[in-house]
Amino acid sequence: MRLKKFLSVLLLSGCVSLLSAQTSNKDALVLYRNGLYRESIQVCEEELKGNPNRIESYVVMCWSLVENKQYVEAEQRATEGLRISPYELRLIEILGEAEYYQGKNNAALEQFEKYVANATESAGRFGKAYYFMGEIYIRLGRFQHADIALSTAVKAEPLLDNWWVRLGYAREMAKNWMAAMSAYDEALRLNSSSVDATQGRSRVSSQLQKFN
Repeated sequence: MRLKKFLSVLLLSGCVSLLSAQTSNKDALVLYRNGLYRESIQVCEEELKGNPNRIESYVVMCWSLVENKQYVEAEQRATEGLRISPYELRLIEILGEAEYYQGKNNAALEQFEKYVANATESAGRFGKAYYFMGEIYIRLGRFQHADIALSTAVKAEPLLDNWWVRLGYAREMAKNWMAAMSAYDEALRLNSSSVDATQGRSRVSSQLQKFN
């Protein structure tokens, strides 16, 4: 009888452990990918209660916080994670995003530069990091630098029409008319209904007509 009771307790314990294991980073990642950011954050919080040094939980949590527009919290939690693992590139990149959305241009730029200096071109957010760098350079009025960063971004991910629009804008602001036209044309090839690309191309065309 005691053996039967022991086996029942053991079985119950195993079920609890299984349920606990199912509330894992994999589940948080699935929730994140499905756009369920609050739920993903909650799962990560629970994981960190069990293991405060779990870097995967910090990564997925910060991705979800940024997507949920909780930029201050994302910056705080990414900073916490980097105290545990200072060279975790995914946290470095998402910290840059959190700072970017708060208008902390120089701080964000520092994180993105650190990320691209150490990440491979096949890294998941390599192109995105260069895109954000380009946007920061546009904010700072450094349009040649923006051209270089955004050119690298579209090379990494060539099918995003909005990135081509921003590249066209950076080149337009640098008065690099022909290159700007080329970028706007590519944006329109990818999305013929892009209003920003159409308007940008029209502005550049007006400038080019002055030289004819």
